Amino acid sequence: MNMKKLLRNNLIIPLLAAGVFLTATSFKGDFFEIAKQIEIFTTLFKELNMNYVDETNPAELMDTAIKGMLDDLDPYTQFLNEQDVEAFKINNAGEYSGIGALVRSYEDKLVVVEPYKGYPADQAGLKAGDEIIRIGGIEVSDFKDDATELLKGADKSTVEVAYRRRGVVATTTVARGAIEIDAVPFYRLADDRTGYIVLSRFNAKASEQTRDAIQELKGQGAERMILDLRGNPGGLLSEAINVTNLFVPKGELIVTTKSKVKKFNQEYKTRNQPLDTEIPLVVLINGQSASASEIVSGGLQDLDRAVIMGARSFGKGLVQRPLKLTYGTQLKVTISRYYTPSGRCIQALDYWNRDDDGNAVRNTRFQEFRTRNGRAVTDAGGVMPDIEIRELTSNGLIDALQRNQLVFDFATDYYYRNEHPDVSEFALSSGALNNFHDFVAKSDFSFETNTEKSLKDALTRREDVVFTEEIEADFRSLLAAVEKQKMEALKLHSVEIRKLLEDEIIKRYFYREGLFEYYLDHDPSILAARELLSNSAKYRETLQ
Repeated sequence: MNMKKLLRNNLIIPLLAAGVFLTATSFKGDFFEIAKQIEIFTTLFKELNMNYVDETNPAELMDTAIKGMLDDLDPYTQFLNEQDVEAFKINNAGEYSGIGALVRSYEDKLVVVEPYKGYPADQAGLKAGDEIIRIGGIEVSDFKDDATELLKGADKSTVEVAYRRRGVVATTTVARGAIEIDAVPFYRLADDRTGYIVLSRFNAKASEQTRDAIQELKGQGAERMILDLRGNPGGLLSEAINVTNLFVPKGELIVTTKSKVKKFNQEYKTRNQPLDTEIPLVVLINGQSASASEIVSGGLQDLDRAVIMGARSFGKGLVQRPLKLTYGTQLKVTISRYYTPSGRCIQALDYWNRDDDGNAVRNTRFQEFRTRNGRAVTDAGGVMPDIEIRELTSNGLIDALQRNQLVFDFATDYYYRNEHPDVSEFALSSGALNNFHDFVAKSDFSFETNTEKSLKDALTRREDVVFTEEIEADFRSLLAAVEKQKMEALKLHSVEIRKLLEDEIIKRYFYREGLFEYYLDHDPSILAARELLSNSAKYRETLQ
């Protein structure tokens, strides 16, 4: 029998009981059952390791069992081993020693997604799209753990990296260095009177760096502000409160958390004197703005303190807390749901009611709430912007293109086939957009629409009484038509796709800083925000 299957079938239920026991949530009425299941698991684990036909690795078996148990919960409840705990601390602190690049992990390779300008990876010549196949003599394909850990190390230490670029393998030596992860990587005057601030994450530096950026921009003449939270995945709850506090008075309720554990039921209010409660403010969000980003945008929206522009946010209304376990490990566990000042929870996916395939279902029953000024807002699906920007909207097709790395891979190919452009004049040509359509058509790209799922389900569950060959032929013809139309949809959504391609291509030539500079005069969201902020009457009307 497959070892992982054996573990899932035999260990998950007792481990679930053990997890509940260890976190001490509530087991008063089930104490005997919990003790019983722990004893069953302990004896099973012992007998399995002693008697299984082949050699077993107890640590790996336990790791598989724990992960299998947690897979049945939400994706944010995670077991953190000692390395994970350290990475968690680094992410929140905003400092570590490494090569200075965003790297994505696959089964047998690592792919450089983005080298940071001036950092070791960039200085060593690594570029986005490079496939790292060997690190310091260790083949990535042979390394069972997270190979990105091999790239980290002591400050000023070196590591040799072998990588594949467009089919050619090369090596380079990277000198690791101290990497500072700024919460605010960019801020500028978008025009003489409008400040623009990018807040990319909510680490320990978020509120301080945002405050400094606001003060400096106001010193340069900014009388209105754009806060860009697009792509910000969240971070520290305390920093979300502090950033919101920069724009609203002390004592304002920003977040309420509700849990079955009483001590986790809390109200979070602003605790400091604000920086500026009057400056006109636009907050930009998109489908990758999550968690702490939604606390800030949702809170400012509910208090009618800012106009929210962009696209519906991710929809993560769950709060996690790391709980210490033995041997330096931790359990990052979802302890509560959070609610914005108006009382809405913006959690989009229901992980406790799944479909037939085991996937979390999307909440579709929305409740209406009211902002302080009486504007209608809804819950259960992320923060919906007050003003939607078409270029930032997404759908199943666009999500699938990004999930399958087609935008990323096309940008890599474009970079090596085209000369260095003038960033101030750059725009993706119609010819290049058509090339992307051909690129997708020639790839093994596929995605299944909800319509196709329903049609295939109908074919699978056909009722022979009424399901004739003619009807089946019609079903198959309709499926073929849907498949054909999916490729045509690339043209229908060319505006959104063009934006994704331009952003990815510009980063290849000009790094992320160049992309932000480009945004100031070319990004549709920033241009729309500048236009709204320059019209004070329309700005006030939007908030009424």
